[in-house]
Amino acid sequence: MSAGDHYQAEAAIIDGEDEGKTVEAQATGRPRTMTSTAEIDSTIIHPGSVRINVKGAFIVDTPEQPGTPANPTSPGGNSYHETKDIRLPNHTAVVSHIAVDIGGSLAKLVYFSREAHSTDPGGRLNFQSFETDRIDDCIEFMRHLKDKQLALNGSRPGELCVMATGGGAYKYYDRIRQRLGVDVLREDEMECLIIGLDFFITEIPREVFTYSETDPMHFASPNANIYPYMLVNIGSGVSILKVSGPRTFERVGGTSLGGGTLWGILSLLTPAESFDEMLDMAAHGDNAKVDMLVGDIYGTDYNKIGLKSTTIASSFGKVFRMKREAEHEAEDTGGLANGDDQNRRQQQSSEATASSCCSHAQHRPTSSRASEIARSRFSSADISRSLLYAISNNIGQIAYLQSQVHGLSRIYFGGSFIRGHPQTMNTLSYAIKFWSKGQKQAYFLRHEGYLGAVGAFLKHQPRNWGRRGSFEEGQGLEERLRVRTEDAP
Repeated sequence: MSAGDHYQAEAAIIDGEDEGKTVEAQATGRPRTMTSTAEIDSTIIHPGSVRINVKGAFIVDTPEQPGTPANPTSPGGNSYHETKDIRLPNHTAVVSHIAVDIGGSLAKLVYFSREAHSTDPGGRLNFQSFETDRIDDCIEFMRHLKDKQLALNGSRPGELCVMATGGGAYKYYDRIRQRLGVDVLREDEMECLIIGLDFFITEIPREVFTYSETDPMHFASPNANIYPYMLVNIGSGVSILKVSGPRTFERVGGTSLGGGTLWGILSLLTPAESFDEMLDMAAHGDNAKVDMLVGDIYGTDYNKIGLKSTTIASSFGKVFRMKREAEHEAEDTGGLANGDDQNRRQQQSSEATASSCCSHAQHRPTSSRASEIARSRFSSADISRSLLYAISNNIGQIAYLQSQVHGLSRIYFGGSFIRGHPQTMNTLSYAIKFWSKGQKQAYFLRHEGYLGAVGAFLKHQPRNWGRRGSFEEGQGLEERLRVRTEDAP
């Protein structure tokens, strides 16, 4: 048994009320752990913490004890503190850097702090996200970390270093340096994604899981032999990476239709003001009121080609028909025909302004009234769910096609688009399973949105990082993965 395999065998799990109970993770294969419905809901809403020590990795849900003392709240509530902190209970060396992954929609921040209200040694990694259009709030939070550096980490404020990745690492480079007065090291976005993902899927039990409605979330134990695999990173847009080994990867595809698309279109069509609000609306919507389904066309399943009656045949396919029906209804209830409306508006232009305004308010054009009637037939929640399915199905099919071209069976989905949202995970998982006829598997992560930030953090490694110095040069994670890859048949 290799040293790496020994680490896997010693991995133990602590979750919520079961803190103190240990369950040995198996070192071979990728067995899945059954979870209850209550635990699934709790895990999605409260992803928990990951604790690393010499005996292995622990997942601990402790939302009542955030890792950062005196955590400031950004103006407008646009900062989101994550409870899934990574504990380093035996880490005593000074950590004098923070990492930020600045994307087109969100900025994800990772930083180290000593345990609050505890006399035990060590500390934890903390996770915070900000909307990118409020990047100044993120920079102000980093300034707060700099001021609190001595209390948080035992280092001096002048020693702070910012590891930055993502497009914003270049766009906001000068602003961060000027505001903080510290060094900013820019790291390649794709490389950081892979480093972060490799760390999570090889080191952290109860991190990777599968999901479906009929077969609820199952955690997969860390596996030594992870290559090759495909990463589908869904942020504002989508990047698809083929990973052949440690830091050996290529971008093989992607699409511009990602989280930014959902956010943008729903901002126009619904009153939602945040991405989480949009996902919440989608959870309560009924896409069948907006989408044209196979059952709407055939009246039943299309069994010959394996399509259920509930399969979406056309996203938003019912909207045009509903609008046309609404136009007829508007005419039947006193609306104006297009020609009559035009003549009336011409007559109104010659009348006094007040009279014209009054007349216009009393006689709305048919198209406006029809639109009102059509919109009344489906809610913002229905629209949100329909668009979420449209984008998720598109991503799922593109991911399958890329995996087929490159002969990959393991597909990991990351990025802040998913947010542990059940409909999104089920749609992506179903698409992969359907198109591959069950030959390929979709995997998700509890720290899905922080792959790049964690990867950037690991690029500037403190001494004795991880289990038994697992990131030390020559014996760290990448070295063990490289050896396993070379030894693999």
